[in-house]
Amino acid sequence: MQRPECSNAIYSVAACARIYWLGHHNRLHILGVYRLHRAISNSPHSCRYIRQNQFVEHIGCLTRLTQTCMLLHPYLFARTAARVVMFACAVLMGTAATAQAPQTEFKDDMAQRVLACTSCHGPQGRAAPDGYYPRLAGKPAGYLYNQLVNFRDGKRHYGLMTQLLAPLSDAYLMEIAQHFSSLDVPYPAPRPASPTSAQSAEQAQRGKQLVMLGDAARGIPACVQCHGSAMTGVAPNVPGLLGLPRDYLNAQLGAWKTGQRRAQAPDCMHAVVQLLPADDINAASGYLSSLPLPLNTKPANSAPPLAKGMLTISCGSAPLNANATPGAR
Repeated sequence: MQRPECSNAIYSVAACARIYWLGHHNRLHILGVYRLHRAISNSPHSCRYIRQNQFVEHIGCLTRLTQTCMLLHPYLFARTAARVVMFACAVLMGTAATAQAPQTEFKDDMAQRVLACTSCHGPQGRAAPDGYYPRLAGKPAGYLYNQLVNFRDGKRHYGLMTQLLAPLSDAYLMEIAQHFSSLDVPYPAPRPASPTSAQSAEQAQRGKQLVMLGDAARGIPACVQCHGSAMTGVAPNVPGLLGLPRDYLNAQLGAWKTGQRRAQAPDCMHAVVQLLPADDINAASGYLSSLPLPLNTKPANSAPPLAKGMLTISCGSAPLNANATPGAR
């Protein structure tokens, strides 16, 4: 078979990817970007060739790389097309720096394995600055686990997350959830509203009412009833709503309303959001995104007592799966 131009570099990368896939089949989905790059940095000459010749400056090689990987290992391409692109991008961004940067010791621990997660969700899962990749650090482990399962099993919809998690067991998802839940890192300060999204006094008051008291006349429970009086969440399964941008909150409430996001029955969030018109969703998200952070941002151990006049609500917060025992991979 005739090799395409920039062939030595392509075949070196493809060989590295294939060798790594065959040797680490069960973990490529989490370790892929970082450890493949480390393999290229530390492997024999054929893998190092790519950085010595800096082929990654030639963007046209990216397409040929995916084609070559498809020929070498169809399953790798079919199941991990997105991850091949992520790997190639990692090479594009990191190869030149590797030549100058000192080599650091590689530790095969969970912090290294979830670098693929933090590339979107921010260092240590602090949240990405664009507002669309939420904070993971410090969220209740049960909640994080349930969301990972929901992405894997199709109850939440985001293609990259589904592909990333599809091969992972319940037990390994629990290990990931417990890792991020254990991280105690500062929250960012609430962002000031832009002039175009600033709430009027009436909107702010309506948002506060919905979050703190609900609307009994319309059958709407208060947010604090489930998410905690300080809105930091309730262990083990209810998330906090602080430190989340308004756009993200609007997107998630919209997904509940349209059925794009679902939870175990009875799906209380879907039921509640059906009662909220667009103006109320905007009022609640605007108020939540502007709340100051309490001194203790950790999830509460129990929900607050039901205040007089508040409505009870039945929620099917998903119980932890018996197969989710860490270590049972």
